[in-house]
Amino acid sequence: MKYSYAEYVPLIKALSDETRLKIIDMLSCGEMCACNILEAFNITQPTLSYHMKILAESGLVKAVRDGAWMRYSLNSEKSQELRLFLENLTQHKSECICDEYLENLDVSDKEGE
Repeated sequence: MKYSYAEYVPLIKALSDETRLKIIDMLSCGEMCACNILEAFNITQPTLSYHMKILAESGLVKAVRDGAWMRYSLNSEKSQELRLFLENLTQHKSECICDEYLENLDVSDKEGE
């Protein structure tokens, strides 16, 4: 299966921070208010907003305004899509990117003869 690797970069970057990983873990229990997420961390509200913006822009988290606060939940479709991508990326497959690389290498070796 061919993937556009570039489309997964924002998702993986969003997960490349310990605080954001913990937030994802918290949201796996269900929707949460930003105020409750904030209580779990020793960070400021602007710092939490920064992290939530990255998670929301990646598509992993859905954000809904609730008065002065935001409510956040995991985007289960995007989570599943990322899970399948990582699973496929790390498994042996009949059509592998290395096959394409090796074919190109063979061609360039033959041209040099």
